[in-house]
Amino acid sequence: MTEPAVGSYVIDTSTGRMGRVMGHLGPYVQLRPIGGGREWDCAPDALRVATMAERISAVTAHANARSRGEVP
Repeated sequence: MTEPAVGSYVIDTSTGRMGRVMGHLGPYVQLRPIGGGREWDCAPDALRVATMAERISAVTAHANARSRGEVP
């Protein structure tokens, strides 16, 4: 996979987590969870582009959790 563009949604295959690309530093890609939170570093070879269905599911799950008061 080529380096993903800043702002794109990817899956960290080493953890199964989805994140939004925030930047690139050295050999790593910085990812932030959907809805915000602490960034983490991921090797580019452990990334794959998130499907539209995965992205919609993650955004919907975050919105539902927020409406229940589970996240700020």
